[in-house]
Amino acid sequence: MTSMVDMILIAGIFMLSSCNTEKKNFINENVNFAEQQTKNLLISTGAPTGTNIPRTIDSKEDLTTTNIYNWTSGFFPGTLWYLYELTDDTYWKTEAEKWTAPLKTLKTYKKDHDIGFMMYCSYGNANRLIPTLEYKDILVESAKCLATRFDEKTSAIKSWNYRKAWNGRDEWHYPVIIDNMMNLELLFYASKATGDKRYYNIAVKHAETTLRNHFREDYSTYHVVNYDPETGKVLYKGTCQGFSDNSTWSRGQAWAIYGFTMTYRETKDKRFLRAATKAADFFIKHLNENNLIPAWDFNVAQPGYSAEGNSYAVKFQKTLKDASAGAVVCSALFELGQYSPKKGYTQMAVKMLKELASGKYRAKLGCNGDFLLKHSVGSIPHKTEIDVPLVYADYYFLEALIRYRNLKSNL
Repeated sequence: MTSMVDMILIAGIFMLSSCNTEKKNFINENVNFAEQQTKNLLISTGAPTGTNIPRTIDSKEDLTTTNIYNWTSGFFPGTLWYLYELTDDTYWKTEAEKWTAPLKTLKTYKKDHDIGFMMYCSYGNANRLIPTLEYKDILVESAKCLATRFDEKTSAIKSWNYRKAWNGRDEWHYPVIIDNMMNLELLFYASKATGDKRYYNIAVKHAETTLRNHFREDYSTYHVVNYDPETGKVLYKGTCQGFSDNSTWSRGQAWAIYGFTMTYRETKDKRFLRAATKAADFFIKHLNENNLIPAWDFNVAQPGYSAEGNSYAVKFQKTLKDASAGAVVCSALFELGQYSPKKGYTQMAVKMLKELASGKYRAKLGCNGDFLLKHSVGSIPHKTEIDVPLVYADYYFLEALIRYRNLKSNL
């Protein structure tokens, strides 16, 4: 005779098996779709030349590509590495190697902070999956270049060179953007690879400065903080890609969540974990429970928030969704859920991933320029990439899929 305890155990095993099957099927279906769609995209691009790296589509839905010097150049090679990781198919390894190779010359690039995106998403994944001395040397050389943009007076890595704010008055001689948190991973890698603490120290100092100056009291973020290069004094806090200087650009908030989660992983400093959780709480609080993908800016056209100057957001005030911001946060929450004692981050990550994989955001096979996700926003203030696919949305979507697959729990 079966006891009540035995019946409960049997029911639990059945439910666990059912959850495992559902999760496996979800992952397999999305991977199969990604493989087919990306193979179509590779037909459109032809062989890699260093000038035909996929980025988005134009108004006619034709593929738009970039050269290696664009900040997004590392994401497509990184996407191919993720497909190799998801499938263990040497076809994707071969394609990833071919598309990574043209970026080698960037190891001496010093013009902005984006060398972190360019090289760690490409060569960083290459070295993680297939470690070689060549990959290591390229990454360390790249980190050296990124480190040259650090200055002790500001205790921050200079993101861009000189430019003006949208108001046409404020000049930025030492602008630091929240996106820069993402590039610290390259420095942390170089420190571990070489034993040189200088890279680690620069990364930590930059994170500390960002923590001090980029967050408001509610842990929403400024996109741009401009410093006096001589004194290190903060001269300006505002936006370049958000709706207004006092608004919260959703992808900027996403970079903060991801960047501080990663920085906690590398340092185990609880200040950075607290920043990541507070930033995540703000993000989640401002989502619509019926649609877990954020608007491109959380404050578009709300009272008290005004676009200004030459920003296209003065004219264009629609609350379009940004799947790229959703994908970045989705991936970050999978990692944050491992570190934070607060509950719910992993569950939210799973819900967001399934939302991204739904018909609302995932493209139909053979459509959307053969990118995976629809409905991303590049920069409305610059009147560019409005409601289109973006290569980095696909990259973080696949990264989130990998992190979901690697979860030990069965959420």
